[in-house]
Amino acid sequence: MKMTKLLLTLLVSIGCGTSFAAGGHGHWSYEGKEGPSHWGEISEEFKTCKLGKSQSPLDIDTKVVKKSNTGKVNVNYKSSAAELVNNGHTIQVNLADGGTANLGGKDYKILQFHFHTPSEEKIDGKAYPINAHLVHKSADGKLGVIGVFFKEGKENAPLKDVFSNLPKSESKINLKNKFNAADILPSSSANYSYTGSLTTPPCSEEVSFFILKTPIEMSNAQLGSFKNIFKMNARPVQPLNGRTIQATE
Repeated sequence: MKMTKLLLTLLVSIGCGTSFAAGGHGHWSYEGKEGPSHWGEISEEFKTCKLGKSQSPLDIDTKVVKKSNTGKVNVNYKSSAAELVNNGHTIQVNLADGGTANLGGKDYKILQFHFHTPSEEKIDGKAYPINAHLVHKSADGKLGVIGVFFKEGKENAPLKDVFSNLPKSESKINLKNKFNAADILPSSSANYSYTGSLTTPPCSEEVSFFILKTPIEMSNAQLGSFKNIFKMNARPVQPLNGRTIQATE
């Protein structure tokens, strides 16, 4: 795949579950014969899902992570017009001009965020009820993802607009109010960082992940509204294959 084509594929597909049927790449899902264990067989362009050695998500073993100060997360987000999309695999919020983030010393622009239930990343074998992946792109085309865990608790006020308007079928709507992605981040930027891949086909590698340690809250009603549409949309955890996970406070 040529680099320009690859970058376009990355931007459309990262963790957002876009169906590739229309593009001739083959349909995939989270269950059955089109599920994660078969992604690498569906299309030649999906073979990295089976053959890749730096795949995501991971089960993060906190006993063996390496303490570091290289995974600093600093965001400079701003309120942006937002488009809410049900793409058949998740709910995604596209941000027209949501600002920037410096992740591990590299500058990125935020593009979108989306949700997985249960959380794709695990901590010491534990999955949270749901997590969000905030997807960023650098000037040189590299991708960086911030992961945010949600635990069940009080209503998440910043997400009220989103979860009150979840499209139940494949469609998109414009949110009436602007959205600032900073509002769904915990106060602490302490994180686990590693190099991985898209968590959906084509599972392309060299994606930088920054998984925030501190969960934030979401109400049972909000979680239920998502699970009424997507009961499960998480790829199973993948082998570490010798990679080092760094822990930054």
